[in-house]
Amino acid sequence: MTTYTICIFTENTIGLLNRITIIFTRRRINIESLTVSETERKGVSRFTIVIKHESREEVEKLVRQIRKIVEVMAVFGYLNDEIVYNEIALFKISTPLGSKSLDVETINKKYKAWVVYWGLDYVVIEKTGNDTDIFEFFGYLKQYEILEFVRSGRVAVGKTEKGLVEYLPEAEWAYYL
Repeated sequence: MTTYTICIFTENTIGLLNRITIIFTRRRINIESLTVSETERKGVSRFTIVIKHESREEVEKLVRQIRKIVEVMAVFGYLNDEIVYNEIALFKISTPLGSKSLDVETINKKYKAWVVYWGLDYVVIEKTGNDTDIFEFFGYLKQYEILEFVRSGRVAVGKTEKGLVEYLPEAEWAYYL
């Protein structure tokens, strides 16, 4: 199976997420990761959806179907080598008195992860990177008691020189200050 990242630029409209995900459901395509946020332009949202599929043709049909939604301004499908992407993961690790102490130097230097909260009985460690990096770090942390683990969806930008402005219709867009 090939991993595809689909980036969708839309108007910020209530109910749009449901209409987009229904297209995946009808085609029996599972969404591996979904991230939605506003872009640098007010009123424009960016959906970053990761799927795994065997057929490029089916993914292209999916992209064409999404383009038919009125509020969708632009849709792009990418392979992993065509984008720069990252995820963030948070690990809550138990650190009660008398337990094995954390090797913070290894965590920082080898895995490029950071303790972002130090409580009395636990710490929270943040790791950014691709899914391989995150799960390699997860394997390292198994020697400790992992209380919680959470991973964000993928965030990605294309490796093209063009930015969002080249793909949106001509208009006066407001920027965030």
